[in-house]
Amino acid sequence: MTDKLEKSSDNEMTFFEHVAALRPHLLRGGLALFVIMIAAFLSKRFIIDVLLMGPQSPDFPTNRILCHISHRLLGDATLCINSIKLNMINTALGGQFNLHMQISMVTGVVLAVPYLLWELWRFVAPALTDYERYKSRMFVFYVSLCFFTGLLFGYFLIVPLSINFLAGYQASPDIANMIDVKSYLSTVLTVSVSCAIVFQLPLLIYFLARMGLVTAAFLRKNRRYAIVILTIISAVITPPDVFSLFLVIVPLYSLYEVSILLAARVERAKAREEAEA
Repeated sequence: MTDKLEKSSDNEMTFFEHVAALRPHLLRGGLALFVIMIAAFLSKRFIIDVLLMGPQSPDFPTNRILCHISHRLLGDATLCINSIKLNMINTALGGQFNLHMQISMVTGVVLAVPYLLWELWRFVAPALTDYERYKSRMFVFYVSLCFFTGLLFGYFLIVPLSINFLAGYQASPDIANMIDVKSYLSTVLTVSVSCAIVFQLPLLIYFLARMGLVTAAFLRKNRRYAIVILTIISAVITPPDVFSLFLVIVPLYSLYEVSILLAARVERAKAREEAEA
């Protein structure tokens, strides 16, 4: 057993050496995550009252912009969403405290994404060649950029539309909507984070193209299937109306086209590298 754990060569680390090298990165990442969670816990008034409760208010930027567009172009209030502020209720004894803790944890994870990715890159970097380190030096920036762009897209566009549809929908006029605050905040967080993950599509395609698993020609050939899949994804994360679906499918398909350009760029770069070699 001991022999199996020994180095097989001077440049190869054993399992326990990898664990030892990973430990300080995990400790720093965990400490950063804990500090951000504490800060988020202490900032509950801003995070909950302003950020998370904002999309259901008529004064939210998206709601005001859509209402202004509706009055200017349509001459009525068709696009004035979330015009009536919702009244939230809590039905559990420790519901608000548990909710506060969950929001602090989710906020901590979301805000810590860049630092956690940086620690991951620092752990992996020593195993890379100089050229690989040079090519991956912007890894943290691009992943974080896509993540927060998707997060903001979901928060400012998809969340207000989802709240407007779900809060105003009635299966029967005899049923009154009493909005549980846990259900509301769960919707806001789930939709926003889902969009942040979906916006990683170009980077996923980039790395698949680097590994030779996906080509630009393959992506172009399967555009019709991509449209169907993206439509299904859009339908899942948006309320079931045509307007909301259109607002989501357009940027998602744009991401797919960007992915094709990235794949083609990777192929050209690999061709140049092979020619130079």
